[in-house]
Amino acid sequence: MFDWLKVLLLPVENPTVTNSIVAIMLAISTGIFFGRLKLGKITFGVSAVMFTGLILGHFGYRIQPGILDFIRDFGLILFVYGIGLQVGPSFFSSFKNDGLKFNILAVSTVLFGGLVTLILFKVTGLKIEDLVGIMSGSVTNTPGLGAAKNTIEEIKNSFPEKTFDDPTIGYAITYPLGVFGIIGTIILSKILLKIDPDEEMKKFRKSKIDSELPLVHKKMRVTNAEFFGKTLHQILKEFGREIVISRLKHSGSVVVKSPTLDHELRDRDVLMIVGLEKDLDEFISILGRESKDLFIESDTDLHKKNIFVTKSSVLHKTLSQLDLFNTYDLKVTRVFRAGREILPRPSLELFYGDKLRVIGSKEAIEEVEKIIGNSEKKLLEPDFLSLFGGLLLGVILGSIPIMIPSLPVPIKLGFAAGPLIVALLISRYGGISFIHSYINNGAIYFMKDFGICLFFAAVGIHAGDGFYENFVKYNGWNWLLFGSAITFIPLITMVIVGRFIMKINYLQLVGIMSGSYTDPAALSFSTNYLDSDIPIQSYAQVYPLVTIFRIFVASLLILIFS
Repeated sequence: MFDWLKVLLLPVENPTVTNSIVAIMLAISTGIFFGRLKLGKITFGVSAVMFTGLILGHFGYRIQPGILDFIRDFGLILFVYGIGLQVGPSFFSSFKNDGLKFNILAVSTVLFGGLVTLILFKVTGLKIEDLVGIMSGSVTNTPGLGAAKNTIEEIKNSFPEKTFDDPTIGYAITYPLGVFGIIGTIILSKILLKIDPDEEMKKFRKSKIDSELPLVHKKMRVTNAEFFGKTLHQILKEFGREIVISRLKHSGSVVVKSPTLDHELRDRDVLMIVGLEKDLDEFISILGRESKDLFIESDTDLHKKNIFVTKSSVLHKTLSQLDLFNTYDLKVTRVFRAGREILPRPSLELFYGDKLRVIGSKEAIEEVEKIIGNSEKKLLEPDFLSLFGGLLLGVILGSIPIMIPSLPVPIKLGFAAGPLIVALLISRYGGISFIHSYINNGAIYFMKDFGICLFFAAVGIHAGDGFYENFVKYNGWNWLLFGSAITFIPLITMVIVGRFIMKINYLQLVGIMSGSYTDPAALSFSTNYLDSDIPIQSYAQVYPLVTIFRIFVASLLILIFS
């Protein structure tokens, strides 16, 4: 009577599309369930999907090869594209601060792992393709494995007489080691280094405040007679730093207005100024003193409102092109973009989803809303044209063959690096033509988690298939030993160098560890384990360059030593 249910839910040798979907759903749902369970203070989150997939694969669950490839690659594309959109605005600016240091550490770790692999090749007598598979699994790097397999195929096309082992076998045997190795290193390093995540969070916030100072507003009274009769344009030009004078009130008056640059200052004028705190303090010390005047904050004549950029007609236009002050007597005092506060300069280009804080009359604000859009409902609606247009560009970039002189076959960025780089560029520059970068936070988190669940389910079930048989056939204990050297030697070295020599915050160091090993499972685990999204930022800062180097190292080892 329930034979149909057994066929649907139990493993079969030749799965249909329905059986494949059921296997994926089982892996994800059981993985999410076990990922929420606590082992002491540890929860694995969505990374548990990888392990339930391994178990299901071991007990006979299968996915059709075409569906498997699609689910794995599409899940990875969604995950890395979501990360790129989330951290893109701060990715490029980070190179002025910590980004360069992070990437030097991460790339050095990649090259060190390649060196350990080369030493094992010279010592063990294993074929280089087997060791590249072991290396790719030990550092959980699927793009490197794909590059190695592609390189082998290209060599076979040019030299049909050559034979190669399948690097996927070494990858499958050591992949669980790579995942558990990084997660275990995160746990042990936290214990041995006596890390307090709350304390690390405080240090991180302090360092961000010191390096990326927030905008503040202050009130001041003009008392320096040297500036009486001078225009605001003259004064700001002489001062030489970027501040905004958003409001002005004459002494003895209750009328507040938004002043033009040609407005001349009078004795005891009260100003509302916006900018970096140190700049404002210096400006106040030059022109007068701080004020406690309450009338300048009155909204009787001036209104303050946040307006969202949602109309395509103003996208990529600068504030000087819109000329809101001269046209509508309305002043922009701040711009909010991807969690960052930006001082409005005339040359500032507007992106979709930007939030402008404006001051002006009620009528002026209503008129400007018609021009800029301010449709919060529109921001909540997913723009699939932008999303899939960006994903398409990422796939195209990842598929471009890169010719390197003296190498017989081209190298590709693949589905990991291509979509990530496109997302970073789109979010940095606000969009490309009709493709824009804005996606609300809820949608980004869904896209990332959904994508990584698909990826983990497909990789786990595939790796679990024949895992035990291959382990016995290829003396898996030895391969695990070799994989352990590739996993732990560079990783432990990174922790020591990063923590004690480079003095990197532990929350950021965990992200670099996960990014250097291109391990979404470790990243997902660390954000749950440390209860922080900070590892995601450093993960994304190193992921693009690391992925490129992982691809190059795997391909070059095959090309040179096969």
